[in-house]
Amino acid sequence: MTLILLYKALHLFFMVAWFAGIFYLPRLFVYHAETRSPDCNETFKVMERRLLFFVTPFAILTLVFGVLLIAAYGKAWFIASGWLHIKLLLVILLYAYHGWCFKLLADFKHNRNRHSPRFYRIFNELPVLLLLAIILLATLKPLLR
Repeated sequence: MTLILLYKALHLFFMVAWFAGIFYLPRLFVYHAETRSPDCNETFKVMERRLLFFVTPFAILTLVFGVLLIAAYGKAWFIASGWLHIKLLLVILLYAYHGWCFKLLADFKHNRNRHSPRFYRIFNELPVLLLLAIILLATLKPLLR
């Protein structure tokens, strides 16, 4: 059980670190889409790239420790945990969101952003909603059996 608690603690730690970045990056995209200054444009490009590449290892480690947790609990537990299957679908959406951030970063890098600041404000809310649903699933799992 000690290993499970260690995996869980590390999974949560890296998830929090990942989300700190995944919440801030789209906010940078909002400001970047609003700027008309060439100097600010270049500064935002650097900030966005550094932030995304900084938090990507946290996303990977969140996944690693999540998989280790599932493996530690075992196959029977995994099969019986319907709430976890829903959570994993939402987590896949988060990783797709993270990947989409790389595409948006490339668009800004090559000065071909096609989205408004309003789009990025809405885009910024998506991981908040996914995180809320994931936390509710993980917390209320006894009610979902």
